[in-house]
Amino acid sequence: MTDTAIHTDSAYRWQAVGALVFGACVIGFSGILVRLTGTGPAAAGLWRLVFALPLLAVMTRRASGPLGKPTPIAVLCGLFFALDLGFWHYGLKYTSVGASTVLSNLAPVVVTAFAWIFLKQRPRALFVLAMTVAVAGAWMMGIGRGAGVPVLNAPLGNLLSLATAFWYALYFLAIAEGRKTQAASRLMFWSGVVGAPLLLAAALLLREQVLPTTLAGLAACVGLGLVHTAGQGSIAWAMGRLPTSLASVVVLVQPVVATYAGFLLFGEALGPLQTAGAVIALGGVVLAQWASRPKPAAKLSA
Repeated sequence: MTDTAIHTDSAYRWQAVGALVFGACVIGFSGILVRLTGTGPAAAGLWRLVFALPLLAVMTRRASGPLGKPTPIAVLCGLFFALDLGFWHYGLKYTSVGASTVLSNLAPVVVTAFAWIFLKQRPRALFVLAMTVAVAGAWMMGIGRGAGVPVLNAPLGNLLSLATAFWYALYFLAIAEGRKTQAASRLMFWSGVVGAPLLLAAALLLREQVLPTTLAGLAACVGLGLVHTAGQGSIAWAMGRLPTSLASVVVLVQPVVATYAGFLLFGEALGPLQTAGAVIALGGVVLAQWASRPKPAAKLSA
């Protein structure tokens, strides 16, 4: 491989990392928007997908023509994402935004273990260390953020949020597989078409408030659609260009953003534990990116 090709591959990789970080930062605001919708947890997920679908349809048609039909992997993406949103939003109902966001983002453990066991993608020791550091930092943020914050049922909310990590990991793996043959916008469109009716059914069965009752709630629902398109779309695009295990660690910047957004928007105080956790989590993300970089090709002697 020539020096020019190596440089191009490196630049391309960093573009994907940048898109992934951007997407994770945008998604970091979704928990706050869910709280502002005034709807039930599953209904908030429904509106997130509904308001995103028109944008995704336009993007798909412009990028690759007619929408076509959903593939089996797109159906799986829709199923896993609907379960992810349902469990996470109910976790948000019962525990703090910070704790729920942190626990639901422990997906790297599941993703790395799955890739190691079933895909034979053995991670480097340094990457495992980086993942541990990032998760530890995220855990510190969640513990500190939950202290002194009134919640309905913290143990139940934390359990639901932890279960979310399992569905989020399966969604990540499905997206990574789907991106091998499909554009990100097409995959997200059909996963939304599949996921929306599932969330509607859940909202009706659980007797939730489905429609937002205020203009602010409606604006939050629309905002969720925009966040989904920009944030999850960037993540899905990057998933076709980066190792799944790396991508799952990089998105741990999401709870960092969620915590600081809560501070900026609601004036929620940040203690030293949250601050230290944010620094540690971001340090783990940087270390994971460095540890997973491609090994330079050995130069042949003249």
